[in-house]
Amino acid sequence: MANFPERLRELRKQNGITQKVMAERLGIQETSYQHYEYGKREPNHQITIKIADILSTTTDYLLGRTDNQ
Repeated sequence: MANFPERLRELRKQNGITQKVMAERLGIQETSYQHYEYGKREPNHQITIKIADILSTTTDYLLGRTDNQ
């Protein structure tokens, strides 16, 4: 199973969203968002939920708990 940073990057690209746009939608700095994709930081619970909503997926998929989007 893929890990969070890999799934996050993959889904963002599939949805045609830039890192800058993701950061804006999440209300965070672009560098903070980049840390999530590079595996340097993990988002808190509320940010994880927002990411799942933006990317039309589940938190379970993002976190690698399931392979079903």
